[in-house]
Amino acid sequence: MINVNNFIAKHITHRSESMFLKDIEKNRAELTKEIEGRSVLVIGGAGTIGSSYIRAILPFKPSKLVVVDISENGLTELTRDLRSTYGMFVPEDYRTYPLSFADPIFEKIFRKEGGFDIVANFSAHKHVRSEKDNFSVEALIENNVLKARRLMELLAEFTPKHFFCVSTDKAANPVNIMGCSKKVMEEMIMSYSNKFKVSTARFANVAFSNGSLLAGFIDRLMKRQPLSSPSDVKRYFVSPDESGQICMLACILGKTGEIFFPKLGEEQMMTFSSIADRFLEDLGYKVKYCKSEEEARKFAFEMGEDSMEYPVYYFSSDTTGEKGFEEFYIEGEKLNMERFSSLGVIEDYSIRPEAELKEFFSKMTALFERKDFEKKDVVELLKEFIPNFEHEEKGKNLDSKM
Repeated sequence: MINVNNFIAKHITHRSESMFLKDIEKNRAELTKEIEGRSVLVIGGAGTIGSSYIRAILPFKPSKLVVVDISENGLTELTRDLRSTYGMFVPEDYRTYPLSFADPIFEKIFRKEGGFDIVANFSAHKHVRSEKDNFSVEALIENNVLKARRLMELLAEFTPKHFFCVSTDKAANPVNIMGCSKKVMEEMIMSYSNKFKVSTARFANVAFSNGSLLAGFIDRLMKRQPLSSPSDVKRYFVSPDESGQICMLACILGKTGEIFFPKLGEEQMMTFSSIADRFLEDLGYKVKYCKSEEEARKFAFEMGEDSMEYPVYYFSSDTTGEKGFEEFYIEGEKLNMERFSSLGVIEDYSIRPEAELKEFFSKMTALFERKDFEKKDVVELLKEFIPNFEHEEKGKNLDSKM
């Protein structure tokens, strides 16, 4: 089977080592000072980015690590992974809790601990396919914004020294509800930046992250099913390790109200279809290009175990919420490209008046209480709050494709 980390380095990031190593080494003394002996809470810590953040922060020897995630299986694997890694420091006080951070039990735990020095929130609906109808949209906004706001209220009572909440490049000039919800999240968390230190990061796709299209390639191969992807959508990529490192750097070294992003050039964007081709070729297959999903499924069903041809189906993106390219910042945001070798920083983020935020949350809550609300009603309310939200309903979503 393919070595995924080697494949990422060779064919996707084209980097033999993390792009953030220089910044980590340069700031090692500061990172050690701020992390060593501190208590750490990681929400959504069983996912790819959350667990990578944990692996990035543990070498600096925090005294306590509490991890919360709704995935019990994910927490089990996280613990096995940490305990099985040679040289990995795991604090004596290490605990995992399989529950939602909106659960009353979470608040009980938090209050009993009396807060934490470092809090990082990775819990999020992150897929564009999570916005099919009014119910899926409500669940997405509930998790990405409304629950996160209740967390901020708790943190205002037990202020951490460092707070980080992950964002996305899709928050810059958003075209999908997921990206727009993260832009709203940015506006919301920044409104607390005068109460405790708040920072976030927008970054690229994490190659082979849990639930991603690339990770799905492995599942398809294991099940002898065809690979499928858009051929016209370009994305930036970072490795799983890099995803955790950028979050650690933003969390610990960021000043309040700052947004971090990786310094990646347009020439580093790749299409999913080109990655699929290289993935199969690295495994020794000849790519069999099919003209339809049905042709690809049929070929996969009929091919023998020793076949060295593997079916793929590539298509032009035609689903709601897909953006043809990615960007990390928008016109008018103040950029500092000099502080770090691998990171850009959006400084002096404009904070929304509290009255505007309260009005928006009141309207959104009232909308969700209506029995007859529709997806388009949510879109209209989001556009009212985020004027550069360019949503186009195409009548198709990613769940209609392989």
